[in-house]
Amino acid sequence: MATKSARAPRPAGYKCSECGWNTAKWVGRCGECQAWGTVEESGAAVARTTAATAVAVPAPRIADVDATAAAYLPTGVPELDRVLGGGVVPGAVILLAGEPGVGKSTLLLDVAAKFARNEDRVEVRDVLYLTGEESAAQVKLRADRIGAVADTLYLSAESDLGSALGQVEKLHPKLLVLDSVQTFSSAVVDGSAGGVTQVREVAASLIAAAKRLNMTTLLVGHVTKDGSIAGPRLLEHLVDVVCQFDGERHSRLRLLRAVKNRYGPTDEVGCFDLTEHGIVGLADPSGLFVSRIKDPVSGTCITVTLEGRRPLLAEVQSLLAGSSTPSPRRATSGLDSSRVAMLLAVLQQRGGVALQAEDSYVATVGGVKLTEPAMDLAIALAVASSKARIAISNRLIAFGEVGLAGEVRAVPGIAQRIQEAHRLGFTHAIVPASAKGPGSIPKGFSVREVHHLGEALELLFSGAKPESAPFPLGPVGP
Repeated sequence: MATKSARAPRPAGYKCSECGWNTAKWVGRCGECQAWGTVEESGAAVARTTAATAVAVPAPRIADVDATAAAYLPTGVPELDRVLGGGVVPGAVILLAGEPGVGKSTLLLDVAAKFARNEDRVEVRDVLYLTGEESAAQVKLRADRIGAVADTLYLSAESDLGSALGQVEKLHPKLLVLDSVQTFSSAVVDGSAGGVTQVREVAASLIAAAKRLNMTTLLVGHVTKDGSIAGPRLLEHLVDVVCQFDGERHSRLRLLRAVKNRYGPTDEVGCFDLTEHGIVGLADPSGLFVSRIKDPVSGTCITVTLEGRRPLLAEVQSLLAGSSTPSPRRATSGLDSSRVAMLLAVLQQRGGVALQAEDSYVATVGGVKLTEPAMDLAIALAVASSKARIAISNRLIAFGEVGLAGEVRAVPGIAQRIQEAHRLGFTHAIVPASAKGPGSIPKGFSVREVHHLGEALELLFSGAKPESAPFPLGPVGP
């Protein structure tokens, strides 16, 4: 008589340490977050189901839900409120990430003090600032330097999650600032501070406390060398708002962008000026990106870029010099080098500008980075101006995307860019031709629409004599 064979053991299950994705077999790359080397064995894969439990409060109709509890609270920092959509929402968890030294701690300390003062209202707001990177005395020195001291702002130097939650339960603050999430650790789970397991536990515990106490929470997050937020990707999914704070190390300008926002827009940009006395919001930063030269100089062209929904004036400068090598040098600063190389090829092939024996240097003013395709026309005109040794008027702006065929394509926000240029005293603009036209044109402002790069070159440099012109003027062929 044959004996009944023993049941084979269930295969081991595997789990991604970054996002928690499960799979029955080991793979080198997570199928959810696409991270490499994060799938680890998690024991036997047992299928389980959760049984229903009794509900204490039945779900109300959405029309009966009181939305006033989630109304925006202004922070006292207008540029931050602009990015968040009007202020912070009670119970929201906001993650602020940025490179070391960019000014994250300075910004949040200033926000904490202004939120605690609440100068516009009589409501008392308790704010708790928890630092795991510095001592309380070090944070106090910075607060004295930037004037971020308030009667209801409390400060504690902690690195243990249990102690931090104890401070929260004792004070019940309206706003909690945690600097930073990678420096706190919990005794409940294994691993060192900043590890995947610890960051997940710290974030989950703080989010649960924020929702239960209706407390706005600001978390500081570190970034890796490639600019992404350190720790598990799950952290960005759990929080309500993810903001990126960046800027050039040698520039005072700092830009704040919302990468994710459950309560507001993600196309707004906040501009800040980092000084020795703290960080100050810039309501009109256009003057930082335009040079103060009185007379126009060849090789410069002013344009208008859109950072989110905010138009900003910027200046592109170009310098050409004879090359001593068979392969001319192409150097850029603040611009995409491959995009500039493409525009130089279009200028040479479609516009007749001879650049094969020229070293080209193209840069922006003030350390601003221009990545929008609408900057193409300004870059091309700046290079052509440098080649022709003819200065472009400092009252003229130009913007538009340039294709490989030399055509000038329409870009969004043409009327908005023109209005911003008119507000700052400019009188002329070269814009791409569009089916709808540039929209309402301010009185006294001249707008010329162009279909092709050759039209813009002829419009600006047709005054040069043909025999002395450095490149052909007039209609150009394909």
